[in-house]
Amino acid sequence: MAGKKPLIVSLVGARPQFIKLAPLAQRLSPKAGHIIVHSGQHYDLMMSEIFFRQLEIPDADYNLAVGSGLHGEMTGKIMIRFEKLLQRLRPDMVLVYGDTNSTLAGALAAAKLCIPVGHIEAGMRSYRMDMPEEINRRLTDHISALLFCPTEQAINNLKKENIKKGIIHSGDLMYELIESSRNKIAANKRLLDRYHLKHKQFLLMTMHRAGNVDDLGNLEKIVNILLRLNMPTLFPVHPRTLKNLKKCNLIGRLKKVSHVRLLKPLAYLDNLTLISNARTVLTDSGGIQKESVFLGTPCLTLRDETEWTETLKWGNYLVGLSIDKIQSLLNKSALPTKAISYKIDSKKPSEIIISSLLGYLRGN
Repeated sequence: MAGKKPLIVSLVGARPQFIKLAPLAQRLSPKAGHIIVHSGQHYDLMMSEIFFRQLEIPDADYNLAVGSGLHGEMTGKIMIRFEKLLQRLRPDMVLVYGDTNSTLAGALAAAKLCIPVGHIEAGMRSYRMDMPEEINRRLTDHISALLFCPTEQAINNLKKENIKKGIIHSGDLMYELIESSRNKIAANKRLLDRYHLKHKQFLLMTMHRAGNVDDLGNLEKIVNILLRLNMPTLFPVHPRTLKNLKKCNLIGRLKKVSHVRLLKPLAYLDNLTLISNARTVLTDSGGIQKESVFLGTPCLTLRDETEWTETLKWGNYLVGLSIDKIQSLLNKSALPTKAISYKIDSKKPSEIIISSLLGYLRGN
């Protein structure tokens, strides 16, 4: 590969993947041919297009346009369409991100064509095999040539599964992007004015995981939690959650209470601004857990486990769907958080990842 730039393909398809791609894409293009492929898993303006605009990510070179569907259907469509594209492009490496259906489909398609796979955010485990994300991340790790681990715990998880080669402690691209966005977050005052909010005097809640919003019993518990919160609460509603709230005739109950404000999904910087200014965040999202503690806002995670176990030392609290646990924590005058660094040995995650990619492709 001497004298020739390697060709690297990034496959992304969902909000968390766009966020991880942003700091990497800005640094990778000068050093390698970089093609961005959008699977189309998230396809509306607020869940996809606006991230490319706000985060200054180059437009996707290709869009597989798979849309929504059942897990097997979506994964299969991505594999079929991505495989055909890879046969034409013949890249030196395929990068996949996180734990979505796009992640697994991209990794499988590449591996079967003997194209090395780099998995960004490797090694994360919830140890819940009833979660689609857990299946996606585990299988992807076992067929990847390079495993970019954001935490030391992720490295330990891989070693427990006898994965020992290609492991890189890269740090977390999401934290790198937040750090570079702090000035923009601080300047985004208009958002609080728009919703008539005061700093640290409101709650922010997001819910989207299948185990919570596809299950009628759990969805009813979530609605009851919202109804019993005693502070102004913003609830940006994921399309999947909104669909189920309407299907189960629960949306009307939320619209009747004055302290809950239903919003459409937010742009990335707007979401960070609300997280930074909220008193507490309630979520089932892995990414928002991380964003909250990194920005110094306590997070109540409405799950019984988290793959981001280190956040439990930094201000993240597992509460499941227990209104008693939630109210007990919210009644405290303050929940401690801890400042954290996103660099590994003074290097940014994007620097570590790119250096490792180029070294691997050069045979170093």
